[in-house]
Amino acid sequence: MAMNPLTYRRLANFRANRRGWWSLWIFLLLFGVSLFSDFIANDHPLLIRYDGQWYFPIFVSYPETTFGGVFETETEYRDPTVIALITRKGWVIWPLLRYSYQTINYNLPVPAPAPPSSENWLGTDDQGRDVVARLLYGFRISVLFGLVLTLFSSLVGVVAGAVQGYFGGWVDLLFQRFIEIWSGLPVLYLLIILASVVEPNFWWLLGLMLLFSWMSLVGVVRAEFLRGRNFDYVRAARALGVSNLAIMVHHVLPNAVVATLTFMPFILNGSITTLTSLDFLGFGLPPGSASLGELLAQGKANLQAPWLGITVFVVLALMLSLLVFIGEATRDAFDPRKTHRV
Repeated sequence: MAMNPLTYRRLANFRANRRGWWSLWIFLLLFGVSLFSDFIANDHPLLIRYDGQWYFPIFVSYPETTFGGVFETETEYRDPTVIALITRKGWVIWPLLRYSYQTINYNLPVPAPAPPSSENWLGTDDQGRDVVARLLYGFRISVLFGLVLTLFSSLVGVVAGAVQGYFGGWVDLLFQRFIEIWSGLPVLYLLIILASVVEPNFWWLLGLMLLFSWMSLVGVVRAEFLRGRNFDYVRAARALGVSNLAIMVHHVLPNAVVATLTFMPFILNGSITTLTSLDFLGFGLPPGSASLGELLAQGKANLQAPWLGITVFVVLALMLSLLVFIGEATRDAFDPRKTHRV
């Protein structure tokens, strides 16, 4: 299928921005690696061959009696006795890092937080949990949270801006007054209050932040619809009896999509930053969850362990910088001055 010439020029403009192009691939690589965190950092083996049978502890929970133990509870694979029982009649394949985000290393040579070592590559936090594992899982949940929030907030913002800009008049006036009041609320304080009333989890935080994050695209989409509703082809479609919904979706919305795509990387950046801030303040994800903000708070509370603060700072700075560079390249790709050159 042949590529649209306009799409081809936009892609060429995006690739011409080398910083944004390489940032996209680096970000996709890091995110792709984090999606397989369970296979990279886990306290459960990937595969066990025992007594002629195959076992997959990373997917299925097995009691210790399965491997010749005496307890009927879930197998503690980090127990040397259990590993000795398994290797007596088989073998084990472990992940690259034998720690999950909540696994505590009870054999630290020094009190936690322990410095980097061959066992814990970036050290441990103040509870003895491996920093690399928590970074992997924390990066994944931060990006997934940001992507889901960006998607839903963009959908709501586009619909609100489309209705407001297309119909204008009192609809636009009343909606603008509502947005002015709603945007004037102290968002962070309200999120903290609401998060302290209900037990926070991924979906609760997503819903609470969606209440305020949808306004970021309303102004841009509203301006596009205010401009597009007076175009000749839109007036002609209205005169022919085409419904308002069909005109909005098929004739005006494509113009607003350009501005929406340009702003989405920056919205994703803000979503990740807000989640990190809430976790840093202790009002984000449940205690014990893999969280970059919680790790940042540990770095602040343990200044004698600089590897905590430095590590999470580097990860956050790299992730947010990549998203900014991708956003700049996307903005250049959709710049009409570059895509409509003769």
